[in-house]
Amino acid sequence: MKSYIIEGGNKLNGEINISGSKNAALPIMAASILNKGITKLYNVPDIHDTKIMLEILQILGCKIKKNSDKIIIDSKGIKQFEIPEQLMREMRSSVIFAGSILGIHKRVKLSYPGGCDIGARPIDLHLKAFKKLGVKIDEESGYINCECEKIVGNDITLDFPSVGATENTILASVLAEGVTIIQNAAMEPEIVDLQNFLNKMGAKVSGAGSKTVVIQGVKKLKDVSYNIMPDRIETGTFLCMTAATGGTVKLNSVVPEHLIPIISKLEECGNELIVEKNSITIKSSRKIKATDIKTMPYPGFPTDMQSIFATMLTIAKGTSIVIENIFENRYKYIPELNRMGAKVTIEGRTAVIKGVKKLNPAIVKCTDLRGGAALVLAGLVAKGKTEINNIEYILRGYEKLDVKLRNLGANIIIKEGE
Repeated sequence: MKSYIIEGGNKLNGEINISGSKNAALPIMAASILNKGITKLYNVPDIHDTKIMLEILQILGCKIKKNSDKIIIDSKGIKQFEIPEQLMREMRSSVIFAGSILGIHKRVKLSYPGGCDIGARPIDLHLKAFKKLGVKIDEESGYINCECEKIVGNDITLDFPSVGATENTILASVLAEGVTIIQNAAMEPEIVDLQNFLNKMGAKVSGAGSKTVVIQGVKKLKDVSYNIMPDRIETGTFLCMTAATGGTVKLNSVVPEHLIPIISKLEECGNELIVEKNSITIKSSRKIKATDIKTMPYPGFPTDMQSIFATMLTIAKGTSIVIENIFENRYKYIPELNRMGAKVTIEGRTAVIKGVKKLNPAIVKCTDLRGGAALVLAGLVAKGKTEINNIEYILRGYEKLDVKLRNLGANIIIKEGE
């Protein structure tokens, strides 16, 4: 098991480039099999989750070439229709292969996915959408078998604007007969990126970024080259880390429009943000002001930023209220934070944060990806030595987090487990 060792108390100063988006790269990598040809992807983050996706692609029959942040996927030889159980358990996002495999094979076998334990994330919405497309689904012994003679477009209304269900429905519909209309679709920028990728491949998808997505089925797709969008959650993470530790940091390769609720809340806390076309510079306030946040589907405040922003608020002046509306177990990091001197109480989906003057160094452990990043922020703030264990969660979603932080003046290293 790997750990971060942080000597906290340093201000962050300098300039870094933001990596490609994890949440955009994963569905686009899954979509790469639809053309049964060559896909060249650029700006793919070098993280654990993308490595798992490449493993699955190879097991399905793809040939992979990797060079830095460029990946070439040759899916001409794809034959398998089953996603390995071990990899499904390791990463929830692997369920996104279901739609693509259905699209080309008209059948897929998978087990229930794993990933971070942040609450119930059933795939019922995915399966319900597949059924509307004419797919027969059998569930037995922890496995899900999906099969059909052909996929036929239909009108589908999602009970909740689920990102995964929206993406899987799009992927299953691209090569379908007729038109599929998704109502109450998720509107996240990553879905727009998936639409842009598919359309460059020859698909006919429109409406991504709105509540209604329309997919006109096509018979075949072509080879494609595509550049993955920047990671808005990584951007938000570094903005909060800078605000909490002090200093001034410029973040390049960003899309500011994707971060409007985060920028707005950081300004409410007293920070100065200079927003340009492809960059954001944050000048930290010496005294962070308390504020309230509630997570909502995009364009609201993102659930993935909740733990990181809340941790920044532990040293704010006053009392802050955080309401988590998406995942009920997003607060598993709070006991670890309180061990470092934070004063946070939880009642259901609400966290009450009473600001303290300082956090204390401690030995803590990650409970999930974003909660882990929150503990890194706490370690950067606390003067002294903090050890964060179980950082495999963090390595799933942040590319070279320790390297980027060191470039900004932080004292952080990775300690290999025994």
